[in-house]
Amino acid sequence: MGIKSIILAAGKGTRMKSEKSKVLHCIFDKTFLGYVLDAVNDTHMIEQSYVIVGHRAEDVENFLNDNYSNNTKAILQSPQLGTGHAVSMVYPELENYNGEVLILCGDTPLITSDTLSDFIFAHKNNKADITVMSAVLDNPFNYGRIVRNLDQTLKKIVEEKDATKEEKQIQEINAGIYCVNWGKVKQAFLELKTNNAQNEYYLTDIISWGVKNKLNVQAYTIKDNSEIIGINSKIQMAEASKILNRRNLEKLMKDGVTIVDPDTTWISADTKIGTDTTVFPSVYISGKNTIGSNCKIGPMAHIRGNVEIGNNVRIGNFVEVKNSTIKDNTNVSHLSYVGDSDLGSHVNIGAGTITANYNPVTKVKNRTIIGNYANTGSNSVLVAPIELEEGAFVAAGAVATKNVKAWALALGRAPMKIFENWVSNKNKEG
Repeated sequence: MGIKSIILAAGKGTRMKSEKSKVLHCIFDKTFLGYVLDAVNDTHMIEQSYVIVGHRAEDVENFLNDNYSNNTKAILQSPQLGTGHAVSMVYPELENYNGEVLILCGDTPLITSDTLSDFIFAHKNNKADITVMSAVLDNPFNYGRIVRNLDQTLKKIVEEKDATKEEKQIQEINAGIYCVNWGKVKQAFLELKTNNAQNEYYLTDIISWGVKNKLNVQAYTIKDNSEIIGINSKIQMAEASKILNRRNLEKLMKDGVTIVDPDTTWISADTKIGTDTTVFPSVYISGKNTIGSNCKIGPMAHIRGNVEIGNNVRIGNFVEVKNSTIKDNTNVSHLSYVGDSDLGSHVNIGAGTITANYNPVTKVKNRTIIGNYANTGSNSVLVAPIELEEGAFVAAGAVATKNVKAWALALGRAPMKIFENWVSNKNKEG
């Protein structure tokens, strides 16, 4: 039997100071919720995810339908009466289900599938009924504390606002991720109380409920505390972005990619790069991309997503590429924009070349197709839809609006005029 997951994504995120749902904010053009769902799905153990929506529920549901429709379902929480109440919204869906349920938050984009897999395995190996993920922090302020008995078994989780002075000294905190045997624990969500400072139904209360009902309640301490960072403000979002980026860069470098300056380079986790490719300083790569081996990227290049780059390709300084394919041994060396385009092999894109892919009147984006061995001269514009066939050449300064046949030259500039002695005559007049 596959495992189910419940992802809490109903909160407004007041400290984000945004009208947008908190879980739809992005790092590298990917939403917080997208990171969490990918981590869940990449465990290859979750067959169905229920996403609890509330604030801007329609926006979150549309995101799920557009990107994760095959195994997710949005469940509305209205009104929002706490995390325990949020999970209880799924009760009708799981009333006759008795397997494991993974419960986590949609604002933790740093969580990894490896950690979730280890967590689930630990839950199963311990034959636990409830397992909570914990972490040990130097500064546990504002986190729920893990309260243990003298024999180190779990007693309860107490929130910061409800904690005593002694409990606030505890450094082991609730990481906000649970794995439960739903058949044994689902009754808890019908019995939760609101006798706390927030007057809400706390998910954390299932721990004391489990202890009271003599269930096997365990805690799993995470190895990397950064993974459980929840984002509640733009400041925390920036900090998480740096952690995520550094993780991505270190993985790429271990896999044989040269990152000249990690402090100024940003590369998304969904970008795959081949060995012996060099990424120069001040490069920003977002979205999903594939870059081959022995390439040179940057400095100061921007790859915006849905880009496939072959081997031995040069993407130079001040070049922007998006939604395009670029085959082997092609150069886009400097000051150019390549969007919605398909470039063949051994193509040379001259400095300042622009693929004019967007029609602002019709709001339609058209593709540019450039065949093998084609060339564009400096400061040329290719107005899509357009095709340069194999070996075609667009001269410098040309605005190409028609297809160019194989090995033909496209010239689109006015004849140059030269006025003899113009400068010296002007100097005499002065």
